[in-house]
Amino acid sequence: MLPHYSSKQGELGTFFFYRCKIPHVSIGPEVAPSAERQEHNWLPLVVAAAVILSIAAVVILSLEHKNALGKGTAMVAPITAPLDPYAGNLPLTSLAMSESGNLTGGKVTYLDGHIANQGSRTVTAVTVQVLFHDFAHEVTQNETQPLKLIRMRSPYIDVEPVSAAPLKPGDEQDFRLIFDTVSPNWDGAYPEIRILHVEMK
Repeated sequence: MLPHYSSKQGELGTFFFYRCKIPHVSIGPEVAPSAERQEHNWLPLVVAAAVILSIAAVVILSLEHKNALGKGTAMVAPITAPLDPYAGNLPLTSLAMSESGNLTGGKVTYLDGHIANQGSRTVTAVTVQVLFHDFAHEVTQNETQPLKLIRMRSPYIDVEPVSAAPLKPGDEQDFRLIFDTVSPNWDGAYPEIRILHVEMK
């Protein structure tokens, strides 16, 4: 049996039904993105990108310089390092030195010469030690670098590693060594060239 409501109770119920509507429940003030938040501060990002690009440029230039001279340019062998057993079969003759300016205003020193393979093996790489002396006959500069063969002379001199044109028994070829800097204490005489390592097949 349904409960009985008086007319007064009905009116009161109708009042609450129509008047007590609950509006949207709000969990707080509506957050609208401000103009300041929309504008990003790009300065730290730009600075970080510039630093990364600078470091990458330095690394790339270092690698290119190392590749230009060949592997091992950073290695400095002691002046008492033993010669390669095959070195006696690879006489270095007709030495000549020259200089030229570079784009940075400095100068590059070249040491040209002639190498002959008088042995019985095919040579694929030669690493040499170059010792510059001062007027007291002390070593003032010690560099170790791979020997590069002169590939062509015109319209400019271009070099390549020995591995690109291996020296077979009886072969002869001109070579060039390149020095970005030379010690100011150098006496001006031809440096000493020592063959420390030979790769063969």
